[in-house]
Amino acid sequence: MTSFKAACVQMNSGRSVEANVETAEALIRGAAAAGAGYVLTPEMTTILDRDRENLLASIGPEDVDLSLQRFRELARELGIHLHIGSMAIRLPDDHIANRSFVIAPNGAIVGRYDKIHMFDVDLSGGESYRESATYRAGETAVVTDLPWTKLGLTICYDVRFPVLHRTLAKAGATVLAVPAAFTRKTGEAHWHVLLRARAIETGSYIIAAAQAGHHEDGRDTFGHSMIIDPWGKILAEASGDQPGFIVADIDPAFAQSARQAIPALANQRDFALPAMPQVGSFVN
Repeated sequence: MTSFKAACVQMNSGRSVEANVETAEALIRGAAAAGAGYVLTPEMTTILDRDRENLLASIGPEDVDLSLQRFRELARELGIHLHIGSMAIRLPDDHIANRSFVIAPNGAIVGRYDKIHMFDVDLSGGESYRESATYRAGETAVVTDLPWTKLGLTICYDVRFPVLHRTLAKAGATVLAVPAAFTRKTGEAHWHVLLRARAIETGSYIIAAAQAGHHEDGRDTFGHSMIIDPWGKILAEASGDQPGFIVADIDPAFAQSARQAIPALANQRDFALPAMPQVGSFVN
């Protein structure tokens, strides 16, 4: 395993697919010019729109998606591994996938991942979010090969589920991708802590490309795209609200040494949880 340079692209995606793709392309070109051989874009790179009907009207199936074709051509032109953190992809029966694509330097798609965990919550005061009302959840964890190491794929809310990241690391991934569109409120409270925890507990590099700022659909995202080493050190961090990119060196051998120093993956054991006695079942 050899070292390589990785980049996070930070965006403020809106409702225009064409405008978002143009912005992404310019930032990807900048990251490649800075020496990045692997470039990650954020969740919902091509469109960020909470209106389901508008979203459906703006996207298409994977096999005819023009923005995906453009990204494949861009990866080929630049000779990089281009990881589109996620795009909205139309499925049969008007379902939508929140899907990540890893594109090789020859333009081939070498990894696909559909976001597994959906953010469904009911809050006090009657406020609720139902990501599952718009997107169909994935069911399969994905590890794909890069020339330098193995890459584990996740998307945004997945970061709150450590077992997924441990599963990817135990499958050989030394780098975990976390493209996201974290809200400003939850990002301020949890973004840094969660990402550093996932890096430390798995002995992995975390590459987290984020959406940032105020968006056309009314939401505010936290930004702060980061690249973190397996010891939890932040190697690079973007600003909170501006598009741009960050670059850092990735050394897969350091991940291996971190796992040897703190062998949490190897030391993990299965355990039982005894059944708790029912109320009133205690015998005096």
